[in-house]
Amino acid sequence: MHADSRVPESAQSGIHEQLPMVVDRHAASPFRKPYADYNRVAFAASVERFQLLASGAPLILDSGCGVGESSLVLARAFPAHYVIGVDQSASRLQRGQRRRSEWPPNLDLVRADLVDYWRLLHDAGLRLARHYLLYPNPWPKIGHLRRRWHGHPVFPTMLALGGVLECRSNWPIYIAEHCLAVRQLTGRPAVAESYLPDPPITPFERKYRDSGHRLLRTVTDLS
Repeated sequence: MHADSRVPESAQSGIHEQLPMVVDRHAASPFRKPYADYNRVAFAASVERFQLLASGAPLILDSGCGVGESSLVLARAFPAHYVIGVDQSASRLQRGQRRRSEWPPNLDLVRADLVDYWRLLHDAGLRLARHYLLYPNPWPKIGHLRRRWHGHPVFPTMLALGGVLECRSNWPIYIAEHCLAVRQLTGRPAVAESYLPDPPITPFERKYRDSGHRLLRTVTDLS
């Protein structure tokens, strides 16, 4: 299959020089943005379904799940776990709903903003067995550092959810920065590695692979 997707272009040639300072600042100042009501409702409904269908099961979070293709793969790969895929796009999730007849009982897709959903999970005392960040928006402009997850004030809370955290990207700088932020905040080893998915589990992963991109991932046990 031919694809012509491009690797993110940026004037930034390496890890952002301000990242260590930004990470330290966020670690020292709790993030107190008020929760949006729709996120509270979505979170409460998803936790109710989890408790009803799989109370006590290890929890997997697929953050930024898009159409839910990766969430479905994970639910099938970990049948003893409960998988929640979260995305803020109603249209992407609606496309995923078309495959609902294929869903195993341990899968749920939720429309919510991850900034709120992660914090609500943490406040509820819920912790993860596994957590996937698959090809998050890289925000490649130099001035967009704080829009990348590792430069966002919610990142320390996200790491506190624990579990085995896996991040994948086709932009080497994003993975390198993610690793630096994880090491700085947790002291845990975080190393980037080349990765060839077989098969790809998201539409972006498929497109990037078919475009000949070098795909990278990092896996850190935060438990």
